[in-house]
Amino acid sequence: MPLVIVLLAVAVFAQGTSEFMLAGLLPEIAEDLAISIPQAGLLTSAFALGMIVGAPAMAAVSRRWSPRLALSVFLVVFIAMHAIGAVTDSFVLLLATRIVAALTNAGFLAVTLSTVSALVPPGRIARALAVILGGTTLALIAGVPGGAVIGSLLGWRAAMWAVAAISVPALVAVMVATPQRAVGRQRPVSLVAEIRVLRRPGLLIPLGLGALINGATFCAFTYFAPVITESAGLAAPAVPAVLAVFGVGSCVGVWTAGRC
Repeated sequence: MPLVIVLLAVAVFAQGTSEFMLAGLLPEIAEDLAISIPQAGLLTSAFALGMIVGAPAMAAVSRRWSPRLALSVFLVVFIAMHAIGAVTDSFVLLLATRIVAALTNAGFLAVTLSTVSALVPPGRIARALAVILGGTTLALIAGVPGGAVIGSLLGWRAAMWAVAAISVPALVAVMVATPQRAVGRQRPVSLVAEIRVLRRPGLLIPLGLGALINGATFCAFTYFAPVITESAGLAAPAVPAVLAVFGVGSCVGVWTAGRC
């Protein structure tokens, strides 16, 4: 497996960690910024909103860019947003960085998945995709609990810096090893034609159900830390362990469903 694939998976791991790790840091953020825990929870909601808007929007914006340019721009902005978020004392600015980071996260993942075929032989595409998407699953198992540990020991800002830092090697790999030209020579499908596909009832039903299930799951996930420490009465060090259990359960569920 080419090293660039592994480093792209590292970037996906960092982005998945960023998406969910604040669930374990809400009390610390709320205390530091002098806001309520529900207000701090908006940081996760903002990231989710950015992902919803970002997936189609960033794919449309970057559809004529080279993979190297698109991935580099998305990663640079993602890293910058975490650096800004780590130093700001403004909740509004932090909220804005979460939205922009989510937009670039969605764009990066979309371009990465479409670029894999240019990086590996045809017979290894499925394995390469599994490695890259494994970064998201690993984020739930190790990244999110790890972020909670870093946050509890060094502060939530350190966790933001850690996400930015582990994205840097992936940026170097993208700038060196990803293609400078778009994959394939076929004429791109028009945006209008792609949007028309979303009108099909057979597609809207599973998409709607997936949105409801994910919304319910991660709404609860967002407030794990206060529920664990305040409602369940457990000590703060228990938060990473519970988050890790959730990650293992997610991994087992995805692995099992994929073989049914």
